[in-house]
Amino acid sequence: MSASIRVNGERRTTAAETLEALLRELGLDPGVKGLAIAHNGAVAPRGRWSQTALRPDDEVEIVRPARGG
Repeated sequence: MSASIRVNGERRTTAAETLEALLRELGLDPGVKGLAIAHNGAVAPRGRWSQTALRPDDEVEIVRPARGG
């Protein structure tokens, strides 16, 4: 499957079928503390990332911790 979705405001084509697979495709570790995802405007619980299917035109916002001080 290949779907066109929006990730952090940018349109992209992905082969990922779940939120967890999308993170891995983007080179992000799903186990990192502080990582959060909104899927179609709702917070996606971390425990469901591997089961939350992506569909064409979905909107995903990924928030991750930043270093600094």
